Amino acid sequence: MTASKAASWTWTESWVEESPAVLDARTRAAELGVVAVSPGTGSLLAVLAASLPGRAVVDVGTGTGVAALRMLEAMPENGVLTSIDVEVEHQGAARTALQAAGIRGNRARIIHGDAADVLPRLADGGYDLVHVDVDDPRVSALVLTEALRLLRAGGVLVVSDALAQDRVPDPAQRDQRTTAARELLRAVADDDRLVRTVVPVGDGVLLAVKR
Repeated sequence: MTASKAASWTWTESWVEESPAVLDARTRAAELGVVAVSPGTGSLLAVLAASLPGRAVVDVGTGTGVAALRMLEAMPENGVLTSIDVEVEHQGAARTALQAAGIRGNRARIIHGDAADVLPRLADGGYDLVHVDVDDPRVSALVLTEALRLLRAGGVLVVSDALAQDRVPDPAQRDQRTTAARELLRAVADDDRLVRTVVPVGDGVLLAVKR
């Protein structure tokens, strides 16, 4: 990659404008040691949420609500986001951020629990977008199976940090998290039910549309 290309990618991250509520959620994420989606990734999520015709989104990995806010701000007023996380304190911060942004309580269903337990309880074919932002290899292993079940035809699977903080392209990196990311990318590439790409924004974003 040329230096100018790397500079262009960096510039796109700073070009994005975020609401005061999102910026506050980012500050809280830093205080709690949460790695929030990058501004560019958040902007991509907002564009996808705004472009889909449906009204239902699943967000795995609530954090302090940065990704959830970006999507809810872009979704229709009757859109509902279901967010899952195991960290009570993080979800408390996310609720505060959503309230500060004026998001009505009935638009955000925040569920405390392990995604491996919660996702199987959600409705088949009931969602337009599934966003996953977790570092747990166990969750990576079930993402594709659950996303294909949850998404309607035309729905989108979005995986943040799909390149495992730039470790995936390096064959010398063989830790559990990187291996799980590679396996997910390989499984998506091999599945004819999906139209897919990896977008070089943030830490890499996997996009896959269910046919």
